[in-house]
Amino acid sequence: MTDYSTLIHQASMGILLLFSLATWALLIAKWVQLIKLRRQNQRYTERFWSTASFKASVTAEEHQGQLARLASATQLALSKGREGPCPVDGWSRQEVLQRSLQKQIHSERHVMEHGMIVLASIGSTAPFIGLFGTVFGIIHALQAISTAKSASIAVVAAPIGEALIATGVGIAVAVPAVLAYNLLGRRLKLITADLDSFALNLMNRAQRHGFDLGDGHLNDTQRQLSGAA
Repeated sequence: MTDYSTLIHQASMGILLLFSLATWALLIAKWVQLIKLRRQNQRYTERFWSTASFKASVTAEEHQGQLARLASATQLALSKGREGPCPVDGWSRQEVLQRSLQKQIHSERHVMEHGMIVLASIGSTAPFIGLFGTVFGIIHALQAISTAKSASIAVVAAPIGEALIATGVGIAVAVPAVLAYNLLGRRLKLITADLDSFALNLMNRAQRHGFDLGDGHLNDTQRQLSGAA
């Protein structure tokens, strides 16, 4: 194989190796992250409905996770409404709260989606990088035939074999990346659904209390919201 074709072939294989390492590293890191987030949300849900007051549930230092931040955003939005007029002219307290929750959910999704584009890019480009190596393997095979003036299997077997290896590696790298993207995407949707459901519960409770939660007790609505969820 000529120098430039050898270099390109090795570079292609090196890129595919890096892609494979990145795929598995991202899969493990994102899986751990999403599992941790969902467990935090489940723990906070239990603590939230068992806490005596809304204010206590969002100010406790041990409360962490996405739902805790949603509850804090709710308290912040409603406290602004209690302290004076609506922060934005023409907006009701309901609109202010709704936009605050939407902004917080968008922020949480942005954090969860970090790295997903890398998996999507690897899944879509790895086969073409493998094909790129295949092209130069075929070019080398044709050069070998021209030099040897023979198309025997001994002449073309090695370069064709290298070409097929590049294609196979490209596919082998792409498949886990696509599966990881779909798997993590499904987990992300489930967590987002939990955020939307909790935000709806907060909106419902805020409406029942005239968008003034204050230190009101949670237990009076716990059974109703649990049934709605």
